[in-house]
Amino acid sequence: MSAETRPATAGGPDGHVRRVRLPADRRTPAAARALVRSVLTEAHLDELLNEALLLTTELTTNAVEHAGTDLDIEVTADEIGLTVTVSDFASGPVEELIVGVRNEADEITEVAERGRGLLLVDHFASRWGTTYLPTGKGVWFRLDRSGDADAGSEHAAHGTPSGDPQPATAAPSAAAVSELMKISPDAYADDPLPDFATHLLTGVAEMVGAAGGLIRLDRGDGTGPQVLARYGRQPRAGNKLLHVPLTVHRPYAGELELDAAPSAYAGPLAVLAAERLSLHLENDRLRRADVRRQAWLTFLAEASELLAQSLDVELTMALIPQLVVPRLGQWCAVHTTDEWGRLRLAAASHADESVLPQLHKVLAETGPDSVQARLREATRSAAQVPLGGPMEGFAVPLIARGQRLGTLAVGRHQRHRHDPDEVAVLEDVARRAALAIENARIHAERRRVAQTLQQSLLPPVLPVVEGIGFAAEYVPTGGDADVGGDFYDVVPLPDGRWLVVIGDVSGKGVQAAAVTGLVRDVIRVLVGDGKPLPEVLARLNETLVERGGGRYCTLALAAVGPVVGGRLDVSLHLAGHDRPVLLRGGGGGGFVGTGGTALGLLDRISTPTAEVPLAPGDALVFYTDGVTERRRGRELFGTERLREAAAPLAGYSADVVAARLRATALGFSVEAPRDDIAILVLRNEAA
Repeated sequence: MSAETRPATAGGPDGHVRRVRLPADRRTPAAARALVRSVLTEAHLDELLNEALLLTTELTTNAVEHAGTDLDIEVTADEIGLTVTVSDFASGPVEELIVGVRNEADEITEVAERGRGLLLVDHFASRWGTTYLPTGKGVWFRLDRSGDADAGSEHAAHGTPSGDPQPATAAPSAAAVSELMKISPDAYADDPLPDFATHLLTGVAEMVGAAGGLIRLDRGDGTGPQVLARYGRQPRAGNKLLHVPLTVHRPYAGELELDAAPSAYAGPLAVLAAERLSLHLENDRLRRADVRRQAWLTFLAEASELLAQSLDVELTMALIPQLVVPRLGQWCAVHTTDEWGRLRLAAASHADESVLPQLHKVLAETGPDSVQARLREATRSAAQVPLGGPMEGFAVPLIARGQRLGTLAVGRHQRHRHDPDEVAVLEDVARRAALAIENARIHAERRRVAQTLQQSLLPPVLPVVEGIGFAAEYVPTGGDADVGGDFYDVVPLPDGRWLVVIGDVSGKGVQAAAVTGLVRDVIRVLVGDGKPLPEVLARLNETLVERGGGRYCTLALAAVGPVVGGRLDVSLHLAGHDRPVLLRGGGGGGFVGTGGTALGLLDRISTPTAEVPLAPGDALVFYTDGVTERRRGRELFGTERLREAAAPLAGYSADVVAARLRATALGFSVEAPRDDIAILVLRNEAA
C-alpha cells in the first residue's frame, strides 16, 4: 500500500477543524470518538456518525496497540464530509496490509497483526491512506455524504491496493454495527448484566462467524472469574482464541473470548463490544461500590452505637472482635498495653471456633517473626502493619486522644485479601473501638473514685448496741457512677445515748460530696463537745450560710437513749427533712415529728423537737427523698405508698425492714434511680 496524498478539505468559514493530542492508553479511542461526535454535530453531518465512530475506533486502537506513543488526532469537517487523521511519533514504515483468503477447508492463512482493523476502514471509508511525516506517520480516512462523491470509484482507486486478494467473508455493514452498539441492559431487571452481555456476545459472534465465545468477569469479591455470558460451543483444544480484556477498574477484571477464525473484523468488533460492555460494568461497579459504602456506613453507625452503650472495659473489648468477625475478617484479636507498655491479649474471636485455641497459641508466640513482634511494631509506629505467615492479615493501632492503648489485629478473609474499602472501614472501627475503650476506662475510674468518696461519707458498719437494732440501705444514682448528696450516720453521744443522723445535700457530684463531708464532720465535732442538738443545728446552719455556694441540706437527728424498762426514748429533730415512719410492733404505722427549716437557706431556722417513745418491737424508718420521689412515668412513689409498704413489716427486724423497703422502692420503676436512695431503720429490740 503506497502513501496517499491527503484530500483537500474546506478549511474556510464553513469548515470545522479540531486537533488534540492524546496519550497512548485504553481511554484514547473513547476520547477520539467524543471529539469526532462533537465535530459531526457542529457540521450537521449526523448521517455519518456510525461509520465515523467505527473507523475512528479502528485507527486509534491500532495506533495505541502498535505505536506506543502520543497520538495527534485531527478532525476536519466541511459541507460534504469528514476527514479524520491519526498520527503517531513512532519511527519506521507502516507495515503493508496482508489479507488472508478463506479456502474450501475453511482455513485462514496467517494475517499480519498490524493493519487488521484497516480492512474496516477500507470497507466503509470513501477513501483513506497513509502520510509519512518527519516525526512519524499518520493514517487518515475520508467519509462523504452519499451522492456527493463516487465512493465506489474512489474506493477502488485509493482504498485497497491492486492485486491484493479480497476476503471471502462479507464485511459487516455500518447499520449492523450500529444496531450492535445500541444493545442496552434492561433498566428494570434485578441483574441486567448477564442478559446484556449474552446479547452483545451473540451479536458479535454471529457477525464474525465465531463458533463460540465467553465473557468472564471477576468482581474482586473472592469468588474468582465467573462466566457472565456464553455463546456456542466450548473452544476446541488447540484453537487460537481471540482474547480482548475488559477496560474496567479494580477490583473488577475480565475478558471477552471468541473462538473465531482470524478475520479482519473479529478483533475490532470484539474491541467495540468489550468497550460497550465495560461501560456498563463500570456503572455496575460504581453502583455496587455505592451500595457497599452505604452498608459500611450503616455498619459503622451500628458499631458506634453498640460501643457507646458499653461502659464496661472488659465487655467493650470482648464486643470488638464480635463486630469484626466474620464480616471483616476470619479472625480478630484485641491487645491492650499495660502500665509497663507490654501487650496483653484482651479478647479474640475466630469464624471457626475450633481454630480459636490455635489462634491463642499463635498470638502467644514470641520471637522476631512472631505476630507479637508485628503487633509491637504497630504500637510503636502508630501505623498499619501487615501480618504474615499462617495468620495472614494486618494490625492497626488503637489510639484515643493521643494515647496508644494497644492494637486491633484482623485476619484476611477466607478467599481474598482486604480491599481498600474494607481496610478503611477497619481503621475506622479501630478508632471508634479505641475511643470506646478509653471512655469505658474513664467511666470505670470515675466510678471507682465515686465509690471511694461515697464510702468515705458513710459509716463502714453500724454499731451493735444492746437493745437497739440499726440497719441501713443505700443505692447511689446511676449505678455508682456519681457521688450523691445523701448520707446517714450513727454517732455515740457523751451522755451514753446514740445520735442517728440522716441527711440530703442538694445536688450531686464532687461539690455535693464536699458539703456532705462538711455537714457530717461538723455534726461529729459539735456533738462530741456535748453541744445540745438545737445548738448543733443552729451552728451548722451558720456554717452553710457563710460558706455560700447555693447548697442546702435537710437533716433528721434522733437522740436515742438506752432501753430502760423495755422502753426506748427518742428525741427527734427535723430540719426540713421528711418525717419518719413509726412502725408499731403490734401492727400499723404512721408519720411522726414536726417539720423544720432546711439548713443553709436562712439566717434563722426553726427545728421543733418531738419526743417519740418506742415500745418493744417498735421501729422508726428514716429515708431521703430518693425513695418518695422515685418515678414511674409521671407517677411518684410518694410518702403514702411508703407508709403502706412499711405497715406490713411491723414486728420484723431492722435489717428485714430496710431491705424490704429498698426492694419495694427499686421495684416501683424499671428505670435506674434518678436520685440517691437512703433508708435507715432503728428498732427497739428489747424483749
